[in-house]
Amino acid sequence: MAAARALGRTDVELLEQTIGDNLTETVARHGDREAFVVTHQGIRQTWAEFGTTVDRVAKGLMARGIAKGDRVGMWSPNFAEWTYIQYATARIGAIQVNINPAYRTNELEYALRQSGCRMLVTRTEFLTSAYREMVDEVRPALPELTDVLYFDTADWNDLLAAGDSVGDDELAERAATLRPEDPINIQYTSGTTGFPKGATLSHRSILNDALLCGAAQGFSLDDRLCIPVPFYHCFGMVMGNLACSIYGATMVVPCPSFDPGAVLQAVQDERCTALYGVPTMFVAELGHEDLASFDLSTLRTGVMAGSPCPIEVMRKVIDQMNMSEVTIAYGMTETSPVSTQTIATDSVEHRVTTVGRVLPHVESKIIDPETGETVQRGVGGEYCTRGFHVMLGYWEDPEKTAEAIDDDGWMHSGDLAVMDDDGYVNIVGRIKDMVIRGGENIYPREIEEFLYTHPAIADAQVIGVPDERFGEEIMAWVQLAPDAQLTEDELKEFCRGKIAHFKIPRYVHFTTEFPMTVTGKVRKVEMREKAIADLGLQSAAATETA
Repeated sequence: MAAARALGRTDVELLEQTIGDNLTETVARHGDREAFVVTHQGIRQTWAEFGTTVDRVAKGLMARGIAKGDRVGMWSPNFAEWTYIQYATARIGAIQVNINPAYRTNELEYALRQSGCRMLVTRTEFLTSAYREMVDEVRPALPELTDVLYFDTADWNDLLAAGDSVGDDELAERAATLRPEDPINIQYTSGTTGFPKGATLSHRSILNDALLCGAAQGFSLDDRLCIPVPFYHCFGMVMGNLACSIYGATMVVPCPSFDPGAVLQAVQDERCTALYGVPTMFVAELGHEDLASFDLSTLRTGVMAGSPCPIEVMRKVIDQMNMSEVTIAYGMTETSPVSTQTIATDSVEHRVTTVGRVLPHVESKIIDPETGETVQRGVGGEYCTRGFHVMLGYWEDPEKTAEAIDDDGWMHSGDLAVMDDDGYVNIVGRIKDMVIRGGENIYPREIEEFLYTHPAIADAQVIGVPDERFGEEIMAWVQLAPDAQLTEDELKEFCRGKIAHFKIPRYVHFTTEFPMTVTGKVRKVEMREKAIADLGLQSAAATETA
């Protein structure tokens, strides 16, 4: 049997240019076509208009003293200004630091200090986030942060006006000094312990990842992509914005933070052909009470990613949302972010049961986590990848970088995966999420997929909780479908005879929501902590860590 290692297809030629140069080409080719629609701000621009705005912002940043390599923090939900800053910093070689809009003072101060931000672009407030108050609190401890711009005030017009003092020739001179390999973006990964790490990405890595992600969907300038996923994450800014600017497709931004009704409305009104989301977003859209009333007939493709995609949810997206060519993507922030993806022409079976094959120009392998040896096809192990998409490293953290990227350039994901004989990969869980019950290795994903087949269950998450006898026991957190009813005993009875007895959840918790990160990833660590407290398992937990 062949080893579980694959070399990516090479049918798409990589781009050897900067993000700014690529945008210039798109503006020149498709200047009169619609580029950017932000429904919640009433903004609608052609590529020529979008390019002009980006250049004005870029020159404004130069006028305020931002040099090549300076770090500029961006801290906001999805507003047009976020996207302008994204392209403007790339245009002048500044490194944009993406800051999670859910961060509070401790996390904000860490990100700004660790990255050495010279400038921060943000809003005064949004919903429960008092951004100005938090900035005022941390700024005295950050001497390197010399400039803060609140884009929902007169500051934004002042920035544009300042740019009028910078000539087009000065902007061109700056752009000429940039190289595709230059660092251009720092994204803080949400680690389960300790402070997040700043994955540093280059023009080349994110531009080409966007290129290949769009190719997998069959993108063209006729596509209109609805982007409800956060810009601060690669899903929004790379797979979303950059993929559109490469192909001349239209960016449609439906809401500053996710709202299923706003997304469905934007898809209908803007005649979107593609839609992005993490599984929980699609679950919310499928469960919207007025789903049937929206015209989704223009939808064709899109990406479901960010966390393991339940098979039943995927099938419903294809059947009920008209996304016949929807794709599944897998990766991590450190890989810009996509490593594997199904393509629009893959069979439905491959698109609902795998995360596709390795991207063109990329390598992947599955290794035994203990020995580091490549395992056989069909055998589980840790997913590793290398290629253009792997980060330059964690910002100013060579020790953590060396832990993640080995001497041969392989990025170790920490994810458990299986590769079949045709190179299709299935992610079966996180190495740290694997439950060991009485010596049995149990993958939560397998139980979650089974629970999804119950008609009363809309969503399910499975975790391990401490147990004095078995070491760990299975617990299921379950969201019921609208108007559905299900008891704990009925759920367990549904499992009996269909999955092994040791996989049947001992504990069941019915809930209306899961604790999540802003990108829609379920926080299983938080679920476990709550379960220990609610179930009174402190003594078992103490035994576990003794």
